[in-house]
Amino acid sequence: MSLLSVEALSLSIGGTPILHDVSLAVGPGEILGVIGESGSGKSMTALAIMGLLPRGSRARGRILLSGRDLMPLSDREMCRIRGAEIGMVFQEPMTALNPLRTIGDQVAETVLQHRAAGRGEAMAIARAALERVELPPDRFPPGRYPHELSGGQRQRVVIAMAIALRPKLLICDEPTTALDVTTQAQILKLLKGLVAEQGMGMMFITHDLAVVAGLADRIAVMRDGRVVEDGPTRQLFAAMRHPYTRALRDASAHRPQRSRRSPGTPLLEVRGAVRDYRLPRRSLLGPVPVFRAVDHVSLTIRRGENLGLVGESGCGKSTLTRAILGLEPLQGGVIELDGQRIDAAAGVPPALRRRMQVVFQDPYGSFDPRWRVGRLVAEPFHLVRPRPGAAEIERAVAEALEAVGLSAADRRRFPHEFSGGQRQRIAIARALVTRPELILLDEAVSALDVRVRAQILDLLAELSERFGLSYLFISHDLSVVRAITDRVLVMKAGRIVEEGETEQVFAAPRHAYTRELLAATPRLEDALAAPADG
Repeated sequence: MSLLSVEALSLSIGGTPILHDVSLAVGPGEILGVIGESGSGKSMTALAIMGLLPRGSRARGRILLSGRDLMPLSDREMCRIRGAEIGMVFQEPMTALNPLRTIGDQVAETVLQHRAAGRGEAMAIARAALERVELPPDRFPPGRYPHELSGGQRQRVVIAMAIALRPKLLICDEPTTALDVTTQAQILKLLKGLVAEQGMGMMFITHDLAVVAGLADRIAVMRDGRVVEDGPTRQLFAAMRHPYTRALRDASAHRPQRSRRSPGTPLLEVRGAVRDYRLPRRSLLGPVPVFRAVDHVSLTIRRGENLGLVGESGCGKSTLTRAILGLEPLQGGVIELDGQRIDAAAGVPPALRRRMQVVFQDPYGSFDPRWRVGRLVAEPFHLVRPRPGAAEIERAVAEALEAVGLSAADRRRFPHEFSGGQRQRIAIARALVTRPELILLDEAVSALDVRVRAQILDLLAELSERFGLSYLFISHDLSVVRAITDRVLVMKAGRIVEEGETEQVFAAPRHAYTRELLAATPRLEDALAAPADG
């Protein structure tokens, strides 16, 4: 008998059909991978299993956990099951954790909610759970707060909360999407080990085919609220009977067509950049400790060149990006754009700032949801002196939207009316509208599913050639950097440890850290070629 059996689950919200006869199963000690694009119904299926559907939902079908149908249960009855028999791990740990409570208290809260235990017993269980996810109390005291931990460590805390009471089933919804490759590899190894150790079933939701191929025993492929193909992992990828599965496979390996161009003169030059942060004193009269986030970094981006910057979280990539944008002062070194100095301490002139723009990972987080798209895209014009007239701005906004594959009429709509991929196109249009020479892309495609990511990479390659743009592409996804850049820099602990032409660095990495990053990067072919029990 399956541990979890979802039978002909259909769901509508406010009368709109969301899921259509979804059926899938997870056995004890088995990992089921659920893949599909954004909006395919993956997360809604998980929320239905957890009994966390939004108001206005109507569901039919059966959801059996160890033979017990969860569908007829009241919310009070489901509260006793959530956490005790079913645990869930979400994509963004910081939104799942309370920033005002210690990690020990938050793991212990799960115990107190479901077991008649005293606080001392609950804290003992919490410490044991934290130790199981490799956060031993001697190195990571339960009295720490979430902001004192790295992204990977926070995700481990969320996993500890989910497994504290040793549930039968663990549901993981994109738990590694926001993590760098080495941290992702550690979390995947941890999850696989917990399944083997506790004999629980796991439902792992992702859009990353390489990740799921190396982790899951079986896979279900979802599209438009339906399971279009399922089966054992190797058999599914060997056959790929459904065209949609083949389309996902092709998109995951997609590399945009780019003509080979000779780079022009230097556009951006960074020479010996140093950025220090003061830390709290350890004693009243002791010296002020300093953390060096950027340590004598030098780089050059030429006109029309795409440069990649890769490294783990905390290596200094984002700090360097903010310094280039004139948002962080340096304690040493020089940054120049086309010979003009960028100095955050002295202030960056609007005319210079206009020549470089940025596209962030989460476009929705960088948009004012109350503004229409036309106003959002026109925002950079506050840097242009003299400011163009309304008609000229409207014409430039229309051209920018059309350049990224949207229509001029879209300027009248709001951001929430677009998909994730379309919102990223709007963010790129905003970056393009004042015709900059350099665009910094900070994890710009890491949150997108594989087919949308392929479309955005094609768009970026086309725009680079059409407008002669230079890109600084910051990412922890090495496959993306390999697809879109001419040269790559590898950053570790604030320093550039390797640089060179992208293909050369990937084919023959010289530095041990570069080899470590490449080894940690999931590859679909490698996962399918590995021994079946590996």
